[in-house]
Amino acid sequence: MVEKGIKDSKLLSPKKRQILFGHVIGLAKAICICRIGIEDIDFHVSKNHLNLLEAEAMAITIGNMDSYKTYVDSCDVNPSRYKRTINSFLKGNNTKLISMHHADRLNVVVSGASIIAKVIRDSEISKIRLKYGDVGSGYPSDKKTIKFVQEWFEQNREIPPFARKSWKPAQLILSSTVVQ
Repeated sequence: MVEKGIKDSKLLSPKKRQILFGHVIGLAKAICICRIGIEDIDFHVSKNHLNLLEAEAMAITIGNMDSYKTYVDSCDVNPSRYKRTINSFLKGNNTKLISMHHADRLNVVVSGASIIAKVIRDSEISKIRLKYGDVGSGYPSDKKTIKFVQEWFEQNREIPPFARKSWKPAQLILSSTVVQ
């Protein structure tokens, strides 16, 4: 897969990711996607348990795969702790779990999963654009996205229904209205 250019999705253009998406799908023995709703994310962020939610989603995904070895990109500062957390959800699964930072750069299979996730995310953002207009990229550093959310809030007095209330720019927008 390396010879096809499969690497961390963040290092690829959207067009290149789309092309590689087809290659990854064609090469994969199986693909499992676990979607997490914004309400679940907001709830877990409010409890400071986002890593726990991600570990549970990893376990669901791993539990639906038949793999003797699984690499995961640790979102926890402590990859060993993240591995233990995922394993706590993996009842009866014997996969050898390897948790490490930057796995999407270091392991081509994780790179492939990264590409699949990013293409699906891009597709979801495209669906939102069709319904709501140009919302930007959806990333917290995107000025266009922040402007869209701010203008939506000014018109509707709420964060858009497709946006996480726990998203940092949304929190800033909400907190600025409390102060005023």
